[in-house]
Amino acid sequence: MTEDVRSQFLSLHLLETLVAVLPVRDENGQPKSLVYGGAERHMITSQARRRAERVHARDRANAGLGALKGRSMGVRTREWAILTGRELESVHGWEREEAVVTARAVIEASGLKFGDPGKKTVANLTKVLIFAPADAGARIAAYISEHADALREWRDEYLQAQAEAEAAKKRRRGAKKNADTPPPEEEGGAAEPATTKLPPLPKTTRDAVLLAIAPRDAVDIALYGRFLAEIPDSPNVDGAVQSGHAFTVHEAEQIDDFYAAADDAKLDRKRNALSFLDAADDAGAGMTGYQSLISGTFYRHAVLDRTQLRTNLRVAGMTENEAEEAADDAEKEFVNAFVEAFPEAKKNSTASTGSLPALVLAFEGERPYNYAAAFQLPVDEAPESAGGEGPAGTAAVRRLLRHHAFVSRRRRDLRSARILTYDPRIDDLLGAPELSRLSASVTAVESIEELTP
Repeated sequence: MTEDVRSQFLSLHLLETLVAVLPVRDENGQPKSLVYGGAERHMITSQARRRAERVHARDRANAGLGALKGRSMGVRTREWAILTGRELESVHGWEREEAVVTARAVIEASGLKFGDPGKKTVANLTKVLIFAPADAGARIAAYISEHADALREWRDEYLQAQAEAEAAKKRRRGAKKNADTPPPEEEGGAAEPATTKLPPLPKTTRDAVLLAIAPRDAVDIALYGRFLAEIPDSPNVDGAVQSGHAFTVHEAEQIDDFYAAADDAKLDRKRNALSFLDAADDAGAGMTGYQSLISGTFYRHAVLDRTQLRTNLRVAGMTENEAEEAADDAEKEFVNAFVEAFPEAKKNSTASTGSLPALVLAFEGERPYNYAAAFQLPVDEAPESAGGEGPAGTAAVRRLLRHHAFVSRRRRDLRSARILTYDPRIDDLLGAPELSRLSASVTAVESIEELTP
């Protein structure tokens, strides 16, 4: 279907039931939560979801899978100086130490701030994460190697001036701490300058660095956007994807799970002990502790702005036809990632990444539509015979479809509504009389690819 008969916004709504998981944690290692409708709900932040979706799409593309296979993708990291140094070493034959030092100096002089040079753990890391095309390090390395002689001379001057500035700063700090030490001007000499001017990076080199880290044709940057405040003249991107925090449709359910981990060597000694006294010495667990786990049915929501996506791709340099093709591919992969991807925290101990949604609802409109209001009143999971709504999963499906049907009658721009379920009970429910009227205007599909026209 061509763009001129498609709406600007694609709204996605999803219900999923998770049991004994911990996809995200706060600073104290506890599950994240929010209060909504007067009740505490568990929350999976949009940041965690977006990263899982972005990495899912990137990994598939790099592996030659999915609609974006073979397309340029981005990497978000603080290690661009290290990555550039590795390229200089492995591809262009530079010595390792010189390669990293040169890469850091060039990138830093372009406007990005780095960690304290005196601390090895952060010396070659930028202060903030930089979301740039995956080949940015290779491009910067190629330029440095091509202009090696001139940039080596500039680098030596830059590092010397930087060292002098750092030494002057330490002297000023020492003089300030020791009140008995007269300032430099009272010793008969001229006052020390407050700052030492660093030699500027040649404009052509800076332009090459900015072009390398510019969004260019990285499709995931066009989808999710990026903001780089440290370099005002480096283009930022308004993302085409809007994501909401996922939250439970009912009140929070949490357990504190006590665990005991075995010490293999200790148990082997106990098993081979010659007396009960020897065995007693090795009694007890190797390590014990608690972990908090959550369960529940979550509602989550995201929107794709098709117009913004195409604008981002055109600004990156694509022709109208190229942008149209890339946008269609990006939309397919975005929908796939929204359904398939999941944060990987504690995945080995909870198997959380194997969950499948109970229901996915997708439709088009002239504006975004968020259906969180359908769950402002927490689901009462008591049996229907006792005045409750029954299991949260089926109750949430009823609420979501009822909400959509109600809104659809009042908002004429909503169209192309489709639903996908991986739960046979929900599939039976969709065909039952109680929901057949609500789902009459919604097309049921059997694959993620069919969720969008």
